[in-house]
This record gives sequence, C-alpha cells and structure tokens, in this order.
Amino acid sequence: MHCSERGCVNTTLGNMKRSGGSESEKRRKRRRLLQELGDQRIPYLGPSDHGFQQLWETSYSGLALRRSCSLPEELHGRVEAALFTLRRRGCFLRDLVKVRDRDVFTAVSRVLLGQPGTTYRYLDTRLFTIPWHTDEQRGTCCDPDLSAACKALWELNCFFCSDVGDRKEGDVFKQCRKELVGAIESKPSVEGDTESKDSEESKPSDDGGDSESKQSEEGETESKHSDDWDIESKHSEDEGSSSKQDAAWESRHGDEMGDMKTKQTELGSPTASKQHSEGKHTGWKHRPAGSTETETTDLGPQEKPVAELKHSLSGYHIEDEEDEDQQSGQGCSNLNPAKTSCPGPTQFNVTLLNYMDPAAMSQLKEEPYYGMGKMAVGWHHDENLVSLSPVAVYSYSCHDDDKAGVSSEEGPAEKGCWRIGLKVAWDIHTPGLTLPLQSGDSYYLRDDLNRTHQHCVLAGDSARFSSTHRVAECSTGTLDYIQSRCREALSNLSTDPETGTHSLLSLLPATLQGYEEIHNEVEFEWLRQYWFQGQRYTRFCSWWARPMEQLENDWREMELMTQLLLAAVEEEGQPEEGRREMAETLLTALTDRQQHRQTWRDRCHSSLAQTLPPEEAPVDRPFWADDDPSMPLPFDLADIINRVESLLWRM
Repeated sequence: MHCSERGCVNTTLGNMKRSGGSESEKRRKRRRLLQELGDQRIPYLGPSDHGFQQLWETSYSGLALRRSCSLPEELHGRVEAALFTLRRRGCFLRDLVKVRDRDVFTAVSRVLLGQPGTTYRYLDTRLFTIPWHTDEQRGTCCDPDLSAACKALWELNCFFCSDVGDRKEGDVFKQCRKELVGAIESKPSVEGDTESKDSEESKPSDDGGDSESKQSEEGETESKHSDDWDIESKHSEDEGSSSKQDAAWESRHGDEMGDMKTKQTELGSPTASKQHSEGKHTGWKHRPAGSTETETTDLGPQEKPVAELKHSLSGYHIEDEEDEDQQSGQGCSNLNPAKTSCPGPTQFNVTLLNYMDPAAMSQLKEEPYYGMGKMAVGWHHDENLVSLSPVAVYSYSCHDDDKAGVSSEEGPAEKGCWRIGLKVAWDIHTPGLTLPLQSGDSYYLRDDLNRTHQHCVLAGDSARFSSTHRVAECSTGTLDYIQSRCREALSNLSTDPETGTHSLLSLLPATLQGYEEIHNEVEFEWLRQYWFQGQRYTRFCSWWARPMEQLENDWREMELMTQLLLAAVEEEGQPEEGRREMAETLLTALTDRQQHRQTWRDRCHSSLAQTLPPEEAPVDRPFWADDDPSMPLPFDLADIINRVESLLWRM
C-alpha cells in the first residue's frame, strides 16, 4: 500500500478533525471581524437596490442565472414530474448526521441520485446513490416509475453538463441579470408596515440560554467540510416530524401531484430590500474588494445593539475553509476561466435532491449577519467536490391552490419567493447579494465562486424542491474503489487448496498495518455507514444490496486475517523483535477498531435513532454471529486487546 493511500484512510476514519490550533485561529479571526463590525448590520443588495447589477458583475461574477423560460419546456415537465414521483414514493428522507459529537436530524429531506456505485459523504454520513438511468444503463433495480424519474434527472444533468461551461452563453446570463433588474425597477416599491414588521421578525429571540447549545447548527456544519446542510438542533421537535410534513404535503399539494402541468413563468421580483431592510444601509458606497474601509451613514433605530448582534453571531462560523491557502482571491470570483475552471467539459456525477416545506417546520433560523430573513440552509461552501468544479442548481417551488394563476408580477406573491444569499468569505465590507428564484429557475456557481464565497438558501412561503448537481470528489467514495481495496487486502490471505488451511503470505509490519487499515475502512466507512442509513433506500432501489453483501463477505475474511495475525503474535517460535513489531501494529489497529465500534453502537441506539420508523431506523448489524460455524473467531475485542497488551508487557 502506498503511504498516500494510508494517509487518506486515516484522514477519513479520523472524521477530518481539525487541530486545536486551527480552531483557535478561526476563533481569533471571528473575534477580529466582530470587533470590526461593531454594532452594524452588514449591508446586502437585492435586485431593487441601486448598484445591484454592478455588485453582481464585480464581486459575484461566478454566479450565473438561467431563467425558467430559457430551459426546454419538455425538460421542465419531465423533471417536475420526476420530483413529485420521488416525493410521492417517500424517497425524500431526513438524514441523521453527527455534529459536535451528537446526532441531529437535517431540516431538509433529501435523496442522492448519480452514477451507479457513487457515494457522497458529509458530517460523518455517507449517502449511497440511487443510480440515474441512462439510455445505456437500463437496469431492473427500480420499478418503471422510479426509473423514469431517475432518467429525467439524468437528462437535466446532461443539459447542465453541456450548458454550465459554455462561455458562448455568457450573453444569455448577462441578459438574465439585466432583465431581472429591469423587471424590479419597473415596479413600484411596496411601502408600509412591511419594513418594520420584518425588521422585528428578523431579530433572533434571546431565550437566555447557552448560545453554543441552542444555535442553529450551520456553524458547525460549515466547519466540517460539508456542503449545504442546515441542521435542526432542537431534538424534541424531531419525533413525528416526518408524518407532520407528509400530512402538510397531502393537504397542500395533492391536486398538483395528481395533475402535473408544466408552467413557465418569467422571473419576478424578489423579496426585495424593503422586506428585509435591516441590512440595507443607504449610505453604503460600493468599494473594490479588498478595501479595508466601510462607509456608512448613521444607523437607523432598527439596528441591533452590539451585544445582541454578537450573541447572535457567536454561534455561527463566518468561514469554513479547511485550507487557509484557499483564501487567496477573496472579494470576487475569478473572471479568467482558463486559470480557475476544472479542465475539460464538466461531468456532474451526482445530484443531491432536497425538499423542504417551511409550513411544516416549527422553527427556521434567522440569517444572522445581514438580516436577510429566514434560512432554510445556512451559510456554507459546497464541500467534497473536485477543486474549482461548478455547481448547478434547479429550483422548483410548489404552488398553493389559492395562489394558482397569480403571476409573480402581481406584487404580494413576490414576497414568498425563495432566494439564495451570497457573501464573500471572511469579508464584512463587501455587501451581500440576494437573488430571487421563481419555480423552474436554475443557477450556476462557476469559476472559483464556491471557494471564495459562501451561500445560503432563504426560505419562501411554499414548499420547494432543488436538484443540486455536483462533481463530487469520490476518489475514495466509489464501489470500484472499495472493491479494489478489498482485493488488495485479501491478496495477503492464502488458502491451501487441499486442506483449506488459511495463512498470511507476509508478516511485514508495514504490510500488515496497511491491510488492517483497509479492514477498518471497509467496516466503518462502508458497511456500518450502509446499515446506519444507506439501507433505507433498498425498498426503492435494490442496486446496492448485492455489492454490500459481497463487501460483508470480504470483511469476514479480513476478520480471519486479523485472527491469523493474532496467532502469529502469540506464537512463541517467532523472533521476539518481529513479534513486538507485529503486536504493536495489531494493537494500534484493534484499539482504533474498538473505539469506532463503540461510536457506531452509540449512534445506532441514540434517542434520536429510536424515534425513526422501523423501515428507516439504523441497524446495529455486527456482521458476524456466534452461531456461524464459518467464523470461529473470538468476538470480544476487549479481550484480544488485553492479550496483546499483556504480551507486549512481557517482552
């Protein structure tokens, strides 16, 4: 095994924990920015604000909008029908993820589609793809309805792959910006009580509790290499939430599911600056990125006092980059695609589908820095992606019956728009940006925008689907990869064809260490991940059933190899120095294995896990059985560790 491979495995099994020095540095930077921010809200601009287009072009140029009407109508119809099919079949599920050493449910329900055998990992949770069905990949793992839905999402993926990198389309995207601003500026502003009301609503409640324990989990999410995960932190609200959302869905959208129609609408007004005006400082003057001075007029009476603002900010990370070297180029996304785009045509290999109904959520967190409004997904970078690869997002908003036929140009309906918010990472001087999304709109994060900026999703009034297409970095996250690792480890196991006796071909400590690391990787990064949550999708798609069965068989043979290594360590005829090295290698692997197994036992039996229905509950599958005659292994790992420790003490 190469050292680089072992390093990769160790990083994965260590859950990408950052050093205390890195955390201290982030806290120092956050304190400095909070001191500089003082008692102000950071300004942000929406389409109705003067300077919006200039800000977009100079500081957010990597953001591209493709309006609903510019996508093929037939594609809209197939994609929307696919989303409703997946929802109706129950494929959208909330994930049980790990944040700050405790399990929490995601606020958003999701399902992963993509290339067969691909996975996507975030917050100690591995998602296993339901394969999208291409013309060449027609399998029997899903029923015809789901197969058609998966194929429709694949067609959307193909469109994005060909469109996102086409620089000839630049004029189209620029025209979208101009049309958006023109549509907003041509409409009268909505005055009245909206400003004061929303200003009050955007102030987070101060319940006197510990801000670290009661905060929304976006902050920790951002610090754990995740992409757009907003975690709901109030565990008491999780029980029964699934049935609550289902009931809300049936009552609000039953007619739409039964009579799907493709409806193309022009992109209307956003929930404009008048609606969330706390962050709108009329005295702000546009500055080039990197400037260290902020020009504002006197703050209005609606601005928060510094103590309240800092209490709100204390629970949120302003930036989540793991690699400080990535901070170059802040302030604007790079305009030179030759230097920043991933080479070759874009090939999105997964799409993460999300569903959220704000009406079914008892609490949505307020955006803390700008006063943009309620967040469905908190500030983040999309992580675990190929460096500098783009992201494409298709947005579909469900329509209530009482809003049927109400155009986005009619005023009141615009306030219910879903929006995306963007900000420059580690920057409190460059204003934020909000972009309204009408049903069927798509947007791209291109060039280095995802690296230098963060984005959030601001909730609208209606339920919403999104299909987020990514180039996932899955060099260690595909079935082909882990199968090759199994073959590598099992190459050290020899079986006598006549007697069936097993033996190890090599007892070199470095070789043994590598194979024991593969053993741990198979168990904790694949088998236990699958039985924790991945197996939930077998009722929809059987694609992973047989490969995981084979992985489990390979794992059993690796358990046998560990037993053979233990026998070699305890054999008196071995040279003492060689036995010591083997014993130390074995002890390290077994101690790590024991700790991980206990962690997974705790997760499977946590109070939150127990609230899930049987078909979604994690399975604490041991992968072996005491009554299995083919596995004559000692199952008490603590006993084995004690034996090895005693042996080392005697040497």
